[in-house]
Amino acid sequence: MGKPVSERNEIMKPCSIRSCPGEYEEKQITHVIKRHGAVIVLENVPAEVCSICGDVLLSLATVEAIEKMLKNPGEPIRTVPVYHLPDATATA
Repeated sequence: MGKPVSERNEIMKPCSIRSCPGEYEEKQITHVIKRHGAVIVLENVPAEVCSICGDVLLSLATVEAIEKMLKNPGEPIRTVPVYHLPDATATA
């Protein structure tokens, strides 16, 4: 992960969610996309994540890199199982 905020000499950006007192921190996240019916999982995506509510911001450069990768994704490094959650309102 990146350096602690105190070592980066950066001004923290306040969260954009109304009434959330958090601030965005730079992190590497796992980003999930559903495209053409397929679930695509991207690891180590640079993002800004709110320290309180978890809101996520992706930079324009990151979004452009994701879009470029999706045009020619190549072979995945591994596959993951996908499960369907049963209807929680159904009677047992």
